[in-house]
Amino acid sequence: MKLELRNLAGAVISSVEVRDDVFGAPMNEALVHQVMVGQLANRRQGTAKVKTRAEVSGGGAKPRPQKGSGRARQGSIRSPQWKGGGVVFGPAPRSYNQRTPRRMRRESLRIALSDKVRAGQLLVVENLELEETKTREMARVLKALNAVSSVLLVGDGAEPEVIRAARNLPRVKTLPTDLLNTVDLVNARKVIMTLEAVYKAEQLWGGEFVRKKVSAVDVTPDAEPDEEEAADD
Repeated sequence: MKLELRNLAGAVISSVEVRDDVFGAPMNEALVHQVMVGQLANRRQGTAKVKTRAEVSGGGAKPRPQKGSGRARQGSIRSPQWKGGGVVFGPAPRSYNQRTPRRMRRESLRIALSDKVRAGQLLVVENLELEETKTREMARVLKALNAVSSVLLVGDGAEPEVIRAARNLPRVKTLPTDLLNTVDLVNARKVIMTLEAVYKAEQLWGGEFVRKKVSAVDVTPDAEPDEEEAADD
C-alpha cells in the first residue's frame, strides 16, 4: 500500500510505499484491549496501604467492663466498627504487573497503526527539521498539518530540537519509534511520523516474529594421539 508524503507546510509532495502487514493489518479489538489492559496495569505502583486493627496505635485497655453496663461487649476501641479503628479488607501493597507476550504486543502495534491509516489519522512527513527551535514554530507546523490537539509525534530516535519545541504544547507528545506503544497510539487523534520512523517501524514489526533458539555447541572429545606421536614422546 502507499501513503501520502507531506512536507511541513502540509502539502502532499509524493507517496511512499509501505508494508501491508504493518500498515494494513485487520482489526482485532479483543487483542488490542488485552494489550492495553496489561500496559495500563503495569503502570500502577501498587503502593496503596491502610492500617489493620493490629497496626493502629492505641486500644490496649478494654473500653468498659464486659458485664453490667447494659451495652455491647467491646474489647478494643481500635476494632473496625469504632471510629479511628482499623480497616477490614483494605488495600495493601501488591504488584499489578501482567505479562503480555511479545507477539501480542507486536501485533497490537500493527493493528493500531493500521487503524490510524484507515481513519486518516496517520500523517507521514518528510522530516521534522524546524527553521527555529521554538514552540511557536512547532505550533505553526501542527496547524498546517491540521493536527492541533492530541498529537503524537514519532521520530527515529531522540530529536532534542523537536522535543524542546513541542514539550510546552498541550496534549502533544513525542516518542521515538522503538518506544511506540498501543496506549499512546489509540489515545492520539493524530499520529505524525517521519519517513525514517516509518522505515524503522517496518524494520521492527514487519514480518513474522521468530524467537531465536540457542543451539548447544557440539563438543567433540579430543582425538587420541597417533602411535607415532606417542612413540616420539
